Amino acid sequence: MNLLPYPRSLKRQAGNFILPKEQPLLGIAWVRSAKAPDHPEGYLLTIDRRGVRIEYRETGGLLAAGATLRQLLREYGRRLPCLKIRDWPDFARRGVMLDISRGRVPKLETLLDLVERLADFKINEFQLYTEHTFAYRRYKSVWQSWGALTAAEIRTLDARCRELGIDLVPNQNSFGHLRYFLEHPKVKQLAEVSAPYEGSTGDFLRFPTTLAPNHPGTIKFIRELYDELLPNFSSKFLNVGCDETWDLGRGQSKKLCERRGKGRVYVDFLKQIQREAAKRGCRMMFWGDIILHHPELIPELASLGVPPSGGSGRPPKGGTPNLIALNWGYEATHPFEKEAATFAKSKVPFYVCPGTATWMTLLGRHDTAFANLKFAAAAGRKHGAIGYLNTDWGDGGHPQPLAVSWPLYVIGAAHSWCSKSFDEKLLRPVLSRDVYEDPTQDVAKAAIALGFAHRKFDYLESNVTPFGAVIAAPPPETRELFCRSGLKYYARIKPKNIQAALVEVEKQRTVLAKTKSSSKYGVMLKMELELAARMAAQSCHIMLWQQALAAGKTGEAKRLARAGIKALLQIENTYNACWPWRNKATPVKSSSFLKWRRDDYKRGKVHFPPEVARVAKAKTYAAE
Repeated sequence: MNLLPYPRSLKRQAGNFILPKEQPLLGIAWVRSAKAPDHPEGYLLTIDRRGVRIEYRETGGLLAAGATLRQLLREYGRRLPCLKIRDWPDFARRGVMLDISRGRVPKLETLLDLVERLADFKINEFQLYTEHTFAYRRYKSVWQSWGALTAAEIRTLDARCRELGIDLVPNQNSFGHLRYFLEHPKVKQLAEVSAPYEGSTGDFLRFPTTLAPNHPGTIKFIRELYDELLPNFSSKFLNVGCDETWDLGRGQSKKLCERRGKGRVYVDFLKQIQREAAKRGCRMMFWGDIILHHPELIPELASLGVPPSGGSGRPPKGGTPNLIALNWGYEATHPFEKEAATFAKSKVPFYVCPGTATWMTLLGRHDTAFANLKFAAAAGRKHGAIGYLNTDWGDGGHPQPLAVSWPLYVIGAAHSWCSKSFDEKLLRPVLSRDVYEDPTQDVAKAAIALGFAHRKFDYLESNVTPFGAVIAAPPPETRELFCRSGLKYYARIKPKNIQAALVEVEKQRTVLAKTKSSSKYGVMLKMELELAARMAAQSCHIMLWQQALAAGKTGEAKRLARAGIKALLQIENTYNACWPWRNKATPVKSSSFLKWRRDDYKRGKVHFPPEVARVAKAKTYAAE
């Protein structure tokens, strides 16, 4: 039976029930019942020859049962099989977070469609990762070239999410990752550092991204953001970010950090933000990467509660701390087990937060993501995580489309509901029916296969694949983070492996070309996959061109350059044409690499000669 998430208990019985054609609701009964599993989202779904009966204790159970029934209806139509399902989730909160700050800011229509579909997979939390792409009235110059979601759009999305049983959680980075705000004249003085500085390896630059926690204007700035943003959400949670504060202790807070310790300065500022969130009726969420480097300070966070009038802000004895740590990691080997145990021991509520591993890949890293999503769920269940948040980032300009992420959304939903019942063989038919809307199942087959194509390179590095890092890496002269490893791929991968990866991509493009989706939405997803595959193929051609240059094969290099320039122009035209379907603003923030790669072909420069690249120490983004 093609259901995802798959119920923890399903018993098939003989016979069928045919829903009335004219008034199908007459064949469905739902009732609150003590017979339902003792869980806010527990339900009993019974189908027999008399009809469909849903038993639940709370509204969440009714919504979950409805999601299962909708899948059954899409699978069987009105002729439903007799069965009995007894079901409830592993995690109370099961979410998806979509990055909207790297290039793609989705249209409202895109987001409304996305949450509709996520609800059918029993997702009950949705976040939009935001750095500078909410339309703050005072900071139009920060977001106008990127596009932004307006207050009215957020309110519309929030209302629809409530109807679907989804909590739309506001997400506003509040410490690090604020580069574009810190370029604004009114905010520049709040930056920890005033200019770019050398990364730890010396081969890239870090631009100012972190607020100075000791500047008197910093907390005022945060208050202004919250006061404009939060009234548009009904959620009682707020994700304040606070991850990757790379600049901390390098500038305005240097002396303070030397005197008190960087961890202490970080925690003290985190406490300030927590108080601001609590004053506005929100329970603070924050990324847990920094605090895990200072485990001795984690127990302090367990004492943070809602500030009572004239009180200490400590929760009552036996109460729940008014914050949630978000334990993130995106590799198959990420130590969720160890980190989850640390938070549990300190009595700090936490989520496990794996990822889709689609960023800087174009096509995905499905081998990594499949394992990462599974192991996060296992660690979370073992150590009592209160939530599971599947994160979908857009590093490198966010060139990969939503079509690439959908298999990982579904797998994450399945693991967060009931990991033990998940059967990977169900992924293709469920995706085909409920997402790609392709009765042949070939689009889903190609999408999944493309996510494994990077293995043909026989080259692994954290957080990227050659498909994504090569074509989307910025020009070397900018010395941005992702130009480093991406360009070194040219010399490190054997030509036969590059050819094998190219053959696999072209094979799946052939599969996609033969498919015919049953809906306009399905056609759009198919075209998105095809575009991503075309870009991935060009990554292979770029690597082969670079290797030809390095080997002195001038004729071959010129031939590849001519073909590459032509192909990139065609891709850019398609990219620009597809962009308005789903996204705001223009594609320039996302597709700039297409132009500079054409220019790169024209220059004919070898970026990393093989003899240099072979001895270069491989550093990864994760190590920074």
